[in-house]
Amino acid sequence: MGQGITFSARNNPWIYALFAVCAVLAIVGSLMAGSDDSGWRWLHYLTKPTATMLLLVAVLRNIGPASGAYGMAIVIGLTFAAAGDFFLMLPGDYFLAGLVCFLLTHCAYIWALTRDSRFAADKSIFALFAVIGFLVIAGLWSSLPAGMRIPVVIYALALAAMAAQAISRDRQVVVGAPQKSAARSAALGGLFFMVSDTLLAYGRFRWNIPYNAVWVLGTYYTAQWLFARSTEGKTHAR
Repeated sequence: MGQGITFSARNNPWIYALFAVCAVLAIVGSLMAGSDDSGWRWLHYLTKPTATMLLLVAVLRNIGPASGAYGMAIVIGLTFAAAGDFFLMLPGDYFLAGLVCFLLTHCAYIWALTRDSRFAADKSIFALFAVIGFLVIAGLWSSLPAGMRIPVVIYALALAAMAAQAISRDRQVVVGAPQKSAARSAALGGLFFMVSDTLLAYGRFRWNIPYNAVWVLGTYYTAQWLFARSTEGKTHAR
């Protein structure tokens, strides 16, 4: 390990409170919307990307001038995620555009998670997530349109790699180390993101999942909140 860098850990209670309100309203708006021009639909349109943007603001307040690499990578990831939120909530079929945006989010998060940890350092974790990714793709394969198969495979691999790297990184940090809490937040964020995107894919292409917005958006916002919180506290860079 090399030079230590410290995040400013500025508290953002009011931003996180607004985020929680917007996240809940986004879920409620999605569940209650009966048509594209209903008030509930417009509530969803307003609050869904706003919730993500509030986390982006919180991260910008968290990071200090010396912490650039990790914190700014999370900012970039959240920016692409907000764009993905926008595409996925539109009434037209913009699923592929949303998929590309979230693929870039995972790439940004992988870059963040390798600022102080070697990629795939824990081979057993990566092997496990490779198997999980294969099973997810295999379960979807027959339900996927032909044109979506390659994009979904690429996305699933990036998602699994991001989650595996987050957990691998956490396992390399000893309990009690100053950066353990932040690393654990990112690891949990990677897990919740994988659950959310798996539910989203199966709900879109294979199953009719009751109250799907609750499970997909609930786990998604939890994941993003955990990644935002992972920019607080102390970390180290190589």
